[in-house]
Amino acid sequence: MTHYLEFEKPLAEIEGKAEELRALARENREMNVEAEAEALDKKAANLLNDLYADLTPWRKCQIARHPERPHCKDYIEALFSEFTPLAGDRGFADDHAVMGGLARLNGAPVMVIGHEKGHDTKSRIARNFGMARPEGYRKAIRLMGLADRFGLPVITLVDTPGAYPGKGAEERGQSEAIARSTEKCLQVGVPLISVIIGEGGSGGAVALAAGNRLLMLEHSVYSVISPEGCASILWKNADKMREAAEALRLTAQDLSKLGVADTIIPEPVGGAQRNRAEAIRAVGEVLEAEMKALSRKKPETLIKERRRKYLELGTKGLAG
Repeated sequence: MTHYLEFEKPLAEIEGKAEELRALARENREMNVEAEAEALDKKAANLLNDLYADLTPWRKCQIARHPERPHCKDYIEALFSEFTPLAGDRGFADDHAVMGGLARLNGAPVMVIGHEKGHDTKSRIARNFGMARPEGYRKAIRLMGLADRFGLPVITLVDTPGAYPGKGAEERGQSEAIARSTEKCLQVGVPLISVIIGEGGSGGAVALAAGNRLLMLEHSVYSVISPEGCASILWKNADKMREAAEALRLTAQDLSKLGVADTIIPEPVGGAQRNRAEAIRAVGEVLEAEMKALSRKKPETLIKERRRKYLELGTKGLAG
C-alpha cells in the first residue's frame, strides 16, 4: 500500500477510488469501469502536480522523511557494481547505521559510504533509524583513509535525522568522532562527492557531507537541527515546527541560493518515492558527470578547493 503524507489525503481518496473500481472489475469481468478509472487517474495526476508545485519547507521535510523514498542501500544496489562491504571501526564495533565499502561506478573503482535507515520495523531497529553512533563515524573515517591511500574517489549518501544522542554514544565520544570524520572529509586528497538523498540532520550529516561537491535531491533537506528540535528550543513548543522549518532555510532551493548546495537533482513529480528507479537514475547521471570533472584535478587542488568552499560559506545569498 502507498504511504500518503498528511497533505496528500485528497490525493489518497481519488487514487483509492480508482483502485476500488479496478478491484471490482477484476472480481466481475462484465463490468467496464476503465473510462471512469482513467478519469480519476487524470484527476489524481493534476492534483499531484498542484500539490507539488509550491511546497512549503515543512512539507519538504515530510517528503524527505517519507518511508518509501529510496535509501542508501537502494542506491548502492542500483548504481554500483561489485560492492564489497567493509565493516567495523577497528576499535569498538560495527555500526549498522553507516554502511560502506568498495564498489565500481560505471566501471570506475570508488569508495561509497552512507547512512542507512532501513525499510521495515526490523531493519530500522537494526540500523537505528539511520542515527549513527561514534563507531559509525569512526568506520567512515577508516574507509575514507583507505580510499585516500589507494587514490579512490569517495561518494557519500547522506540520510539521517542526526547522530544518535544516547548515553552510550556520548560516553564513547560522539562529538569527537563527528569532528574527526568532518576533518577527514576535508583532508583526503581524492574527489569527495556528497549527496543528500533524504534528511541531512545536524553534525551527523556534516560528518559525511564536507565534500568537494554537495548534491541535493529536489525534496531533500539539510539543516543544523530538525524543525521540531529548533521549535522546542526557540518556542518551547515542538508544534511550532512549521515556523521553524521556514526560518531554518533547509530546503535544497534555499541552500543552493546560499551556496551550500552545488547541484539540485530533480525528482519525479510526487517525490522520489513515486518513481524510485527514475530518481536513482537521475542521481547516477549527476554523480557520473561530477566524477569526470573532479577526477582530472590533482590532490592538492581538491583539498585547496574543498577548504575554500567551506571557508566561504555564508558569504552570499544572505541579503535575500
